[in-house]
Amino acid sequence: MGNNSSNTIIGILAGTAIGATLGILFAPDKGVNTRKRIAEEAQAAKDRIADGAIHLRDRVADTVSNKKDTLDTQIESIVSDVSYKTEDVITTLEKKLAELKAKNKKLQKS
Repeated sequence: MGNNSSNTIIGILAGTAIGATLGILFAPDKGVNTRKRIAEEAQAAKDRIADGAIHLRDRVADTVSNKKDTLDTQIESIVSDVSYKTEDVITTLEKKLAELKAKNKKLQKS
């Protein structure tokens, strides 16, 4: 998840909180009631932002975990490929060595 997604979620939550607060301020009511509603909306906005942050953290953790699993799988595949190729190289070198030994024996007999 990119930085744009994080900014979007935070922007939506902040916009909702600001909109609710402005709605309360412009609604006709007694000062005591208005202050009480602002405090309640502020607490609700704080809770929504905290929930959004937890959700965002969980999504980021899942993404990082998935990328780590993918990287681990790729590394394992590379190591496996290298291991097979190493075996091929060793086998080829052993064959060449055997050929050289055979040629050397012929030359020594001559």
